[in-house]
Amino acid sequence: MKKFNLLLVLAISSVLFMTSCEKDDPEIPNEEEVITTLNYTLTPEGGGTVIVLSFQDLDGDGGDAPVITGGTLAANTIYNGALTLLNETESPAENITEEIEEEAAEHQFFFDISSSNITIDYLDLDANGFPIGLDTKLTTTNTGAATITVVLRHEPAKGATDVNTGDITNAGGETDIEVTFNVDVQ
Repeated sequence: MKKFNLLLVLAISSVLFMTSCEKDDPEIPNEEEVITTLNYTLTPEGGGTVIVLSFQDLDGDGGDAPVITGGTLAANTIYNGALTLLNETESPAENITEEIEEEAAEHQFFFDISSSNITIDYLDLDANGFPIGLDTKLTTTNTGAATITVVLRHEPAKGATDVNTGDITNAGGETDIEVTFNVDVQ
């Protein structure tokens, strides 16, 4: 009888031990990227002056104000746009652009332009055929001042028609970074 009780205790103990070792912990969600720097490089088709709109905030929210540099664009010009994002709190700086490319289905850039003299079209798509926004075509028409607000959303409602066309209104998700650049079209 003692052997039976000992076996029973061992069996119950091992069941409890295996149950307590099961992975009941929820998965840690993908942490938000630390983005200290955003550069929007605009290269005119056919040659000309390359414009870099830049944002840099090395100390994050609070502390010192970010350094934001706008630019002057040529009227009636098509620019190839490329966004680059960095985490410069790391040494060497971490290229967040690569992470966004790897997780393209979970990210989308949105562009809000204050004037009709500038349009921006997506040139890159994720594996599901939805826009990303790292590569764009920016087209200028008439002269005038404008602002370009660049917003990176994590887990937007990709696939919704308005989101696919770049309308952030019903995109949902979380904003990873939002920057407004002042530009002049001359």
